[in-house]
Amino acid sequence: MERHFYFIGIAFFGMINGLFNQVWLLFALLHVQILSPSLLFGSVSLTLMFASLMVSTATIILGGIPAALYERYAGAKDDSNPVSLWIWLAGTGLLALPAAGNFLEIGL
Repeated sequence: MERHFYFIGIAFFGMINGLFNQVWLLFALLHVQILSPSLLFGSVSLTLMFASLMVSTATIILGGIPAALYERYAGAKDDSNPVSLWIWLAGTGLLALPAAGNFLEIGL
């Protein structure tokens, strides 16, 4: 499979988790509002979108940790191989499972 299909799937799972995971989105929203209220001009909608972006980015980063550990122990020198990309895709998919029910209920 082409590498860009893996990246599309990883970004899709990150997006689903960032938009539809209510627990982590609320957690990020509260902390963004407390820590930097004037950063986004006090706009709740901008703060909500920034919190969603934070959750999406955190999903992609946390999903990539097992793949990075695999590459480290396998001794990979160049770009990611298909096994590590599958691990990364599976990691982001597992992290997006709590948001999958809301995604299927609401739709995109």
